[in-house]
Amino acid sequence: MPAFFRLLARVPLPLMQRLGIVLGWLVWWGSAGYRRRFRSNAQAAGLTPAQYRPAIAAAGMALAELPWLWMRPKGESVLPRVASWSGLDAVEAALAARQGVIMFTPHIGCWELLAQAMAERYVDRFGPLTALYRPARKAWMAPLVDGSRDRRGLNMLPTTTSGVRGLLRALKKGGYTGLLPDQVPPQGQGVWAPFLGRPAYTMTLLPRLAQQTGAPVFMGWCERLAPGQGFDIHFERIDDPALSSTKVPLEDAAAVINQHIERLIYRLPGQYVWDYARHKAPRAEMEVGE
Repeated sequence: MPAFFRLLARVPLPLMQRLGIVLGWLVWWGSAGYRRRFRSNAQAAGLTPAQYRPAIAAAGMALAELPWLWMRPKGESVLPRVASWSGLDAVEAALAARQGVIMFTPHIGCWELLAQAMAERYVDRFGPLTALYRPARKAWMAPLVDGSRDRRGLNMLPTTTSGVRGLLRALKKGGYTGLLPDQVPPQGQGVWAPFLGRPAYTMTLLPRLAQQTGAPVFMGWCERLAPGQGFDIHFERIDDPALSSTKVPLEDAAAVINQHIERLIYRLPGQYVWDYARHKAPRAEMEVGE
């Protein structure tokens, strides 16, 4: 599989994206379970087929982009693929202040490219981007996961107690970190909070990091343009006391995070991963210590 991914990584990215559109629709028509889950989540959020249908092709493009993101030659930069940046002045000001920066990125667009682009852009000035990754459960996936995190400017830590401590150390030293806030965390590491009309088990790590460090919080997303047109990267500072005040219950902080993600989803419904079981019950295992 790694060899096959390396081969696909040499295929021009615009061509892979176009093939991904076909793949997305093949999966849609070939899997009744996928189709049912996708529709159920989108309709529960109040969206019409016209609003969520573009996400079918986007899901295929996201898969088709992975070989290039994970296994392209080490010297090949992602930065030329970024068509534009917005909100970067506020991020740079926070980085220059050396107070630490917490960035969270929902599963919208091409979130992995955002992390690689930020790391590559700022490693020389502000050091590496520190983030958590979940080790592959299947042995054949391990080389692919390793390739995805072994990139210039990325300091990837496992989802363990030591990994969280590494995030804290990076923030306290004035570094910057990245989180995926809309994954379902293991039991004991989240709270139930409203999300798209239903309760969702939501991570508490983000507000806990903000409360312990006082670091500013930014929501970032990488909007996928038409095949071959690149990506637009956006940042928005989240100045909400619910995220940083120790007097605010974690349930309220989690609700604030979900509200910001919801607003972004409604802006870009065609780029959200609608098949993800966001409202499922958490696993009993513990991966990240309190």
